[in-house]
Amino acid sequence: MIQQITRGIKISVKTKFEGSFLKENLPHHAFMYFITVENQSKNVVQLLSRHWKIKEAISRPHYVNGVGVVGKKPILRPGERYAYQSGSLITSPIGSMSGTFIMINFSNAKKFNVEVPYFKLNVPYILN
Repeated sequence: MIQQITRGIKISVKTKFEGSFLKENLPHHAFMYFITVENQSKNVVQLLSRHWKIKEAISRPHYVNGVGVVGKKPILRPGERYAYQSGSLITSPIGSMSGTFIMINFSNAKKFNVEVPYFKLNVPYILN
């Protein structure tokens, strides 16, 4: 598990390789990622949006931006956590993701960035 704390918000990430398949004669590799957002600060916060950078060994990085995560904009009181899972499909057997969650602190109405730590998306058999 990969973890990082930014401004009192702890992000934990686990990944799982789901398998490979051919689509339009190109290999695709499916990964699930499991993210937990834990509010270790003394303030109520809300996750507003996400920004992902997805890198692959054989192509340029691509970026994904969106409102909330998996259709939700969770509000976290001090000590609360929110967990979700999502997935990524890449054409290279080696890749990675990193990103940022944009959050708002309800005590002062200021937005702030929370870094999602870099994590690998590697097909297990490719590294043997």
